[in-house]
Amino acid sequence: MPASSAQRVVITGIGVISPLGNTPDELLTGLRENKSGIAPFTQIPTDALPISNGAEANQFTGHISDYGPLEKTLQRTIRKGSKVMCREIEMGVAAAQLALHHGGHNPDDFDRDRTGVVYGCDYIMSLPEEYAEGIAACTTDGEFDFTKWGDLGLPKVNPLWLLKYLPNMPASHIAIYNDLRGPNNSITLREASAGAALSEAVSTISRGHADALVVGSTGSRVHTLRTLHASMQENLASDTEDPTQMSRPFDATRDGSVVGEGAGALLCESLEHAEKRGATIYGEIIACSSSAVGPAAGDQPARTGFANVLRGVIRSARENGSAESDGPVKVGHIHAHGLSDVDTDTCEAAAIADVFGFPEAQPPVTTAKGHLGNIGAGSGMVEMIASLQCLGSELFPIRNLNELDASCPIAAVTSNDRPAGDSFINLNITPQGQASAVWISKPR
Repeated sequence: MPASSAQRVVITGIGVISPLGNTPDELLTGLRENKSGIAPFTQIPTDALPISNGAEANQFTGHISDYGPLEKTLQRTIRKGSKVMCREIEMGVAAAQLALHHGGHNPDDFDRDRTGVVYGCDYIMSLPEEYAEGIAACTTDGEFDFTKWGDLGLPKVNPLWLLKYLPNMPASHIAIYNDLRGPNNSITLREASAGAALSEAVSTISRGHADALVVGSTGSRVHTLRTLHASMQENLASDTEDPTQMSRPFDATRDGSVVGEGAGALLCESLEHAEKRGATIYGEIIACSSSAVGPAAGDQPARTGFANVLRGVIRSARENGSAESDGPVKVGHIHAHGLSDVDTDTCEAAAIADVFGFPEAQPPVTTAKGHLGNIGAGSGMVEMIASLQCLGSELFPIRNLNELDASCPIAAVTSNDRPAGDSFINLNITPQGQASAVWISKPR
């Protein structure tokens, strides 16, 4: 049975912070012009790292102007709150404020008690300098004495330090700053966070528990300790003379992912609410899916996870009347996870072939990670915004895809003349096998 206008969820506002710029237009222009956000690190020391390049959102400085047009009172509130916001949280809040402004959010048109926030975020690591004075106070002749920590070390730590790093704080700050009193939730699923957050938002709105939600995700893998951990636990791309060539999704020569940072947010509303206030509608979320597949599933658990969520969004779209009940599935394009990791790309490409068949039968497949690297929890939302901007026009090609790996049978986009179609499916997965997929269409 087709969903009612109160159950259908549409997108009415967009905000983004990315290595290619802090507006949707800058992001899309950068992707279409084959620009790269990958360059030498400026934010972190590289002495202990095997890499010296990543995709930093350098246009985001944390200045209040990065949050978009704000009333003076809100400007003062956010500036004061920035004392307990790390960079990851700042980017998330800024993306949300940009989405609210872009969506024409006027408190008089929204019921505060039915307007809330669902935000994706990874666990956030504290910066070492938070503890530097405390550690120094407990260190004698180069030896740290933990027995002194309670008396001498802990008093040197800012008592509010934890508030700067809690993954529920983006949703908390956004709700408090804008007096959004409705449902509030935080999702921590690494790269799958954006898809899972949108899924929760669609469920919340469609069951009548909210009229509107700010939905987003933020992530930074450019961090003194996080980058070090990633280099020890994951396959990162080796430095190259030209760092813009490091991330090579699905290419035969790829050797790993590149760390990045950024955030994205959408203002989502029931179709009924959006139409009532005369909002501009940029897209509709027609289906979401998630899956978790671990090593017990066999040699290629990621392949199973990707296939599960692809089949899941197709099944959900058919059940809610957004797709034909049988026959070929019509999807404009697929925005792949495209990590540039050898095994993950192979599994993802195989899953796309499992579900859609040979490349000639598949929707066009693209990914932004060749330009942006892996933004972690922020990846999915930034990628969805990029694809949303393309609908009804042309796609951007996969950067650095010079020779498609024979183990990746996909309809890869390698030029600027491939139509994006009227809808897309975005895919993301974590190293632990948690996958998410979201199917978004032009306004119907």
